[in-house]
Amino acid sequence: MTMRSRFRGFLPVIVDMETGGFSASTDAVLELAATIVRMDDAGHIAVHETHSFNVAPFEGANIEQSALDFTGIDPWHPFREAQSEKDALAELFQIVRREIRDQECTRAILVGHNAHFDAGFLNAAVERCEIKRNPFHPFSHFDTATLSGLAYGQTVLAKSCFEAGIPFDNEQAHSAAYDAERTAELFCGIVNRWQMLGGWSPSSMSSAD
Repeated sequence: MTMRSRFRGFLPVIVDMETGGFSASTDAVLELAATIVRMDDAGHIAVHETHSFNVAPFEGANIEQSALDFTGIDPWHPFREAQSEKDALAELFQIVRREIRDQECTRAILVGHNAHFDAGFLNAAVERCEIKRNPFHPFSHFDTATLSGLAYGQTVLAKSCFEAGIPFDNEQAHSAAYDAERTAELFCGIVNRWQMLGGWSPSSMSSAD
């Protein structure tokens, strides 16, 4: 059983970004994290590994103080060892492309909690850096806020995790790596439960070839 047969050839990659505001075109990306999930022979998906990057604000980027107060990030801290957007994206995309190949998929699809936010910042950074080969689908996403609203009646990440029985530490929240992993656990839990309820069966699905 391969991932490609579950999501029509797409590889779900859970992404979280911490930013300097809400405008993808003007505000800085400060942290970027992506969690890789893999599927077992029974068709259940689980967290495999997370890759995270501290990102240096691009030249001329806007950073709202309210955003820094919310995330607790100091963009200019010397120990951040921040990478440029271009270097961080290049490294992440290499990882994602390798996973696409290894899992026999055709393209990655971004999974996020309020996915349009992370996708907007990701696409804006790709355009800024003039990256030609983006492994993610340009406009389709899986949104765990929507999925958890259906599954648990909650749309806030912390509350959704609570309903799903996933431990959530508010002291660690708003770190891209932490939020990406909790979002990945939430996504896996919903997908696997849907299978348990009979909504998807490996034996009933044809290959995405």
